[in-house]
Amino acid sequence: KFFIMKKYFVLVFAACSFMSAAFCQVKMPASSPGQTIKQEVGMGTIEIIYSRPGARGRKVFGDLVPMDKLWRTGANEATKIIFSDAVEIGGKKLDSGTYVLYTIPHDESWEVIVNRGVANWGTEGYKEKEDVVRFKVPVTKQKSAVETFTIQFSDIRTERCSLNLLWEKKSIAIPINVNVKDKLKQQIDAAMLTDKKPYWEAAQYYNEYDRNLSKALDNISKAVQENPKAFWILLYKAKIQQEAGDVAGAKQTSKASLALAREAGNEDYVRMNEKLQKQLRQ
Repeated sequence: KFFIMKKYFVLVFAACSFMSAAFCQVKMPASSPGQTIKQEVGMGTIEIIYSRPGARGRKVFGDLVPMDKLWRTGANEATKIIFSDAVEIGGKKLDSGTYVLYTIPHDESWEVIVNRGVANWGTEGYKEKEDVVRFKVPVTKQKSAVETFTIQFSDIRTERCSLNLLWEKKSIAIPINVNVKDKLKQQIDAAMLTDKKPYWEAAQYYNEYDRNLSKALDNISKAVQENPKAFWILLYKAKIQQEAGDVAGAKQTSKASLALAREAGNEDYVRMNEKLQKQLRQ
């Protein structure tokens, strides 16, 4: 009997242990799921790591998120923002690195705070002396409500973008600028010292960033000499000639590009050249 009872208790204990392990393995869905977003801007990236609470029928600003007080800008851990390159945010310069993004919501504007407290849980551990950037941005009122707190990038250009925060019927846009011109110039100057000179890239730099049409035209002409059948380079040259006021030269270059584009069966460049030639005839 003792042996049978002992065996029974062992089986019961094993069954209970199995049930406990099964319960421990249950994973419930996060009430504020995390999200990581990463955006290329200029020659670097900006990454955001945050948790996304939902309104779920609750009043957000003035209740769930207190007004005029420091907010973690999300849920759970403090929201992280990572810059691969130095940027200008809210008109203030900021080195590359990992930071925490805090905000203080007000009725008509929000204070945006970039802070060094990357180990902070929410606002716990926040120290004002660790702020590296602090500025204000206006609030925009939305017509329709946003259920889940959202951070997203918009208005993405070569040298700037906006970081948007949206929840309930409010949103803010944080302006971020990057320095592309200086980096490009350094790369082009260094590459020009090599045997394979980047005439095509240099032409784009001088035309789009330095606004030096003379140097742009000189480099694009050399790029054409190296790639006489590159219809895309010829079209770019025609556009520079047009901007420089050389209409006759632009027409001639565009015609050469059009012929090569037709030969290659590239309908996009055929249309672009036809459009340019129509502009040049006006």
